[in-house]
Amino acid sequence: MTTDLTRLPLRGRDGAFHVVVESPRASTVKLKYEPKLGAFTVSRPLVHGLRYPFDWGFVPSTEAPDGDPLDALVYWDQSTYPGVVLPCRALGVLKVDQKKRRGSGRERNDRLLVVPVIAARAENLTSIKDLSRRERQELEHFFTAAVAFADKDVRILGWEGAEAAERMVGKAASTYEMKARR
Repeated sequence: MTTDLTRLPLRGRDGAFHVVVESPRASTVKLKYEPKLGAFTVSRPLVHGLRYPFDWGFVPSTEAPDGDPLDALVYWDQSTYPGVVLPCRALGVLKVDQKKRRGSGRERNDRLLVVPVIAARAENLTSIKDLSRRERQELEHFFTAAVAFADKDVRILGWEGAEAAERMVGKAASTYEMKARR
């Protein structure tokens, strides 16, 4: 029997929330955890020349408006592996909307920017505002370029800080808990 990584506890003992890495830093493919298989699959290759700038994953025991766990980009200078669980704290959230996967209209697909609590070189980072404007723009560009051929029509709506990111985690955890009770 395999563990369903989407059902891991949201938070650890120290209050930090968990992020499960799907696509490690420098990966040229988007990996996706498939709970029914208990394995990671290749979702799609990235556009030529594009690599994940940081580890990419999800927050377990959450459900975002798009029906998946919350997405998270782990801002630090290391690279891990698919399935690694990192206790993290929020720096901010990139607000994004895109075409719905099913039906017509648009849906939100925001991305958390987080830092591991063990990232000693990032202890001075407390907010998205601690990153330069250029770095925020490069992250925005990465997220639009990564889906350039996926017919998602991604629109960047702007950044919000750590407090908004924590509220988003709380709301997505509540949505997950409500649906799990059914």
